[in-house]
Amino acid sequence: MDVVEFLEVFFAAMTPVGELRLSIPLGIYTLNLPWYQVLLVSVVGNIIPVLFIIPGLHVGTRLLHRYPTFLTRILDWRTESLLQTYNARFAKYGPAFLVVLVAIPLPITGAWTGSLASWAFGIPAKKAIPLIALGVVFAGIIVTVLTEMGIKVGDVLT
Repeated sequence: MDVVEFLEVFFAAMTPVGELRLSIPLGIYTLNLPWYQVLLVSVVGNIIPVLFIIPGLHVGTRLLHRYPTFLTRILDWRTESLLQTYNARFAKYGPAFLVVLVAIPLPITGAWTGSLASWAFGIPAKKAIPLIALGVVFAGIIVTVLTEMGIKVGDVLT
């Protein structure tokens, strides 16, 4: 077990665009690490930023709106985009929709987007963090299964 390889997986899971979609295939396919260890390290690595993003959004947005910059426009644009895209689903399913938003391993979904959505929809941090964590676990399982299936199909085809 090489600690550096697990740190690569851990930090890849923390990235806002890659998240589990990057870290799990990296660990399993590229670094040849056991899937169950990669899954655990990736899930933990993906949840840690959430613990800082959600509280940071509350403080950061007050500062950004007090002293507007280009970051204020980006935040406002992304928040408005989330509200327009997911408002009907959030109204129908409530905070449980947050789990689904995080669990679907597609671009512009995941823990980072879920954190912003929880803030945009006014879900308290104490409720949002466990919902996002549950979504991360589901996403981790989905990506791990798809990665393992891809490896098995690749082995058969070669």
